[in-house]
Parts: sequence; structure tokens; C-alpha cells
Amino acid sequence: MAQISDNMRGAALMTGAMVTFTINDSFTKSLGDVLPLWQLIFLRGIGVTVCLAIMARLMGQLRFDMPRQDWGIMWLRAAAEIGGAYFFITALFNMPIANVSAIMQVLPLSVSLAGALFMAEALGWRRLVAILVGFGGVMLIVRPGGADFNIYSLYALAAVACVTLRDLIVRKLSRSVPSMMVSLVAALAVTIFAGLASLTEEWQAMTFAQATHLGGATVFVIFGYIFSVAAMRVGEIGFVAPFRYASLLTAIVLGLVFFAEFPSALTLSGAGIVVATGIFTLFRERKLALRRRVVPDRIR
Repeated sequence: MAQISDNMRGAALMTGAMVTFTINDSFTKSLGDVLPLWQLIFLRGIGVTVCLAIMARLMGQLRFDMPRQDWGIMWLRAAAEIGGAYFFITALFNMPIANVSAIMQVLPLSVSLAGALFMAEALGWRRLVAILVGFGGVMLIVRPGGADFNIYSLYALAAVACVTLRDLIVRKLSRSVPSMMVSLVAALAVTIFAGLASLTEEWQAMTFAQATHLGGATVFVIFGYIFSVAAMRVGEIGFVAPFRYASLLTAIVLGLVFFAEFPSALTLSGAGIVVATGIFTLFRERKLALRRRVVPDRIR
């Protein structure tokens, strides 16, 4: 029996992570008309925080002896996570799930561009052109001024901005800070903030079906975390990362089956452009990383 390579295992885990995260999004969206936003985020966050704490403990990554600077960076990252959760879920409640997912696929491009602009990271002309083309694809999805445009498209873009900030901030952390600890702090911050914010809302009692959907959202987001952490520990990141786009296909299928939503031709075209340019950017970054790794060896 042929042995599965680390890269293929990583790809399968990344695909599993994206599928389970998107199923969580579907369960969350189904509750948009019946539960207040912060009540939903708070109740889901309790399960996520407990699970991440257990995972961090089992992996030996539950540590509290980090330098004060790293704690400050983690809490700043958590603030960006709170903003991302608010804007993303609000957009999800009010837009087709595939449209929101398509806009979020621009993240690899926005992180690369922001890294070049604010952290002086190298960005060649090929990747720059790919990024600009990718943002053109986003405009096909959002279509400002078009008949289908609404304010929640801007919420989805605001979520992209928050997550981009989150991913840039984490690069300032010391390498000794455990990744699970970073995720745990963010989940804890989101849960606490959501709990406080929910006091401004009128809490709603849940039916058994609604509680089941909330439980489904919690379970699937937990499995998403487990798969995504495992994916980053197996195989090469440059090979595994492009499989994150499985979330878009999953969102299209779930939107059609459960919400009777199907993206327009322009949205699909824009999503295709974003995915193509994102994959090109990821492969280009992988190639450059390999080149940087080889050159010092030759110097020695």
C-alpha cells in the first residue's frame, strides 16, 4: 500500500479545515434572524475557548511566562480578531455566503501587499501585478454602485482589513511564543468582549433546533482549528496553503443547498480571478523562499 506523503496529508488537513470552517459559517448564518450577534458569538466562543485551552495543555503550549511585549502584541492581535469577527459575521448574516467567502479569499494578497507597505517586505513586480489583478477581481464581486451592492460588502472588506492587521501583528511575536497560546488568547478576548457586548442586547431563548445549530457551529469551528493547526505542522506551507481555497467551493455548494443562493456570473468571475492570483502569489512566495534558503548554503 502506497504511503501518503506529508504534503498530501497537509493538503487533506487544510482542505478539511476550510470545509469545517465553512460549515460553521453556514450554521452561524442560519441563526442570523433569530439570535443577537453578540449572544451568538459569546455562546460559541465559550466552547471554542475551552477546546483551545485543552489543546494547548495537551500540546504543552499552555504558557504564561511570555515577555510583557509579547503579551501586548497578543492582546493587540486579539483586538483585530474581535473586529474581524464582528464585521465578518455581520456580513455573513446579510449577504450570500459564497459572496462573503469570495471576498475573504483576497487575504493572501492583502497580507502580502500590507507586508510590503508597512513592514518593508520584498515584493517583486510579478506579485504586485498579481495583487492588483486580484483586487480587480474583488471589485467584480463587490461591484460598487451596482444594483446588487449593499453596505455589507464593505463589512466583508472591513473583515479582510482586520484579519490582515491580525496576520501582520503576529509577525512581531517572538518565535518562542506557542501558536496555540496565541489562538487561545484571541478566542478568550473575543468571548469576553462578546459577553460584555451581549449585555446591551436582549437575549433570546433558543429552541432545540436553534441550540443544535449553535452546537454544530461550535463543533465545526473547533474541528477547523484542530485541522488547521495540524495542517501547518505537516508538509510544506507553500504546498499546503493553496488548499485553503476549498472554502470557496464549499461555500458555493452550501449556499445553493441550504440558502438557495447561487453567485452571479460576475461574482464567479471575480472569485476565479482572486483565487488564481492568490495561488500564483503563494507559489511565487514559496519559490522565493526556497531560493533564499539555497543561496546562503552556496555562500558557505
